[in-house]
Amino acid sequence: MTYFIDLRADSAGGNPVADVRDIVIRTDAEPNPNPTMSLEPALIEVLAGRDVLFGTHGFHVNRADGMANLGHWTEWLNLGPNGFFVGVLWPGDSRWVPFIDYPAEGDEAIKSGQLLAQYVSTKLMGVASWSFVSHSLGARLVLEAIRGLKGLRKLKTVTLMAAAIDDTCLSDEYQDAASKMQKISALGSRSDDVLKWAFPAGNLFSGIVTRGDPYWHGALGRFGPNPPNEPPQLFPTPILPDSWDFGHFSYIDCEGAVSGPPGESGPFQPLPLIVPSQNSADLPAGALTQPQDTQVSNWRQSWAAGFVSSRF
Repeated sequence: MTYFIDLRADSAGGNPVADVRDIVIRTDAEPNPNPTMSLEPALIEVLAGRDVLFGTHGFHVNRADGMANLGHWTEWLNLGPNGFFVGVLWPGDSRWVPFIDYPAEGDEAIKSGQLLAQYVSTKLMGVASWSFVSHSLGARLVLEAIRGLKGLRKLKTVTLMAAAIDDTCLSDEYQDAASKMQKISALGSRSDDVLKWAFPAGNLFSGIVTRGDPYWHGALGRFGPNPPNEPPQLFPTPILPDSWDFGHFSYIDCEGAVSGPPGESGPFQPLPLIVPSQNSADLPAGALTQPQDTQVSNWRQSWAAGFVSSRF
C-alpha cells in the first residue's frame, strides 16, 4: 500500500490547500478517505523510526494520474528494510497552454513545497531520515521543501529526475537547500523534447533571460548541473546516453503492469547502476528493445527506480 500526502485543493487544476491543516492523507487502497476517518494517525505510526523517501510527480498531472504513476513506480523501488516511500501530490496541472504555463505552475510548486515542509516538520519528526525524489517541475517543490526544513541530521538524499528548473539552481537559487543534503543526484537526457522546447518557451514568456542565448535558460534535466561539480554534495552522473531514448515521461510515468514478459531481467536491481559516459552506449541488460505491448515497456521507469534506490 502506498501513502500519499495530498497538497491539492482540487482533484484537477486549482491551487494547493490553504493551510497545512487542510492536507489530506490518502492511500491507493483508500484514495478518497472519509473526512471523519483521517489516515494521518496511521501514516505517523507507520513512519516512526523509518528512513522515508518522499517522491513527487511533475507538471500537467492531476490527482488520479499522480497516484497511479507513483503507485506503480514505487513497486520497483528497493529501499532496504527500514526504507519507506510516501508520494506527494500537488496541483501542477496546466491551466492554459502547457508550453508556457509552467512558470505560473512554478508558483504552485513553491507554495506546495512550503506546505510540505510545514507538514513534515510538525507531523513527521519521528522518522529517522528524510530523502526526496522528484520528476520535472516537482524539483522546485522538493527544493523549496528542503529549504524550509530544520533538523539537518535528518536530511539525507535528493534525486532530481528530468528537472524542469534552471541548470544553475543548485549553486544559485537553491544553494541553501542543496547545502543541507548529504547527497544530491540528478538524472537528465538530451532526448527530453519537453525540456528542449517547452522549458525555453516558458522562460521566454515569463521574461527569464539569463543563460547563454538571451532568450532561454538551460534545464537541469537536459544539460545537468551548471557548473557540473557544484555543490560539493553532488554525486557526479553523466547525462543519459541518447541511445537509451529517455524522454521527459520515461522516468515515473507508467502504463499498465510493472512486470515484464518471460525472459526480461527487470525490475532493475539497485546496484550496480552506472550511467555510461558514451552517448551511444548499449541499453542496460534487461531493457526491452522491441516491446510488443505498452504494458511491458516500462524498463526506463524500472531503471530510474533502481537508480534512485541506489542513491537512497
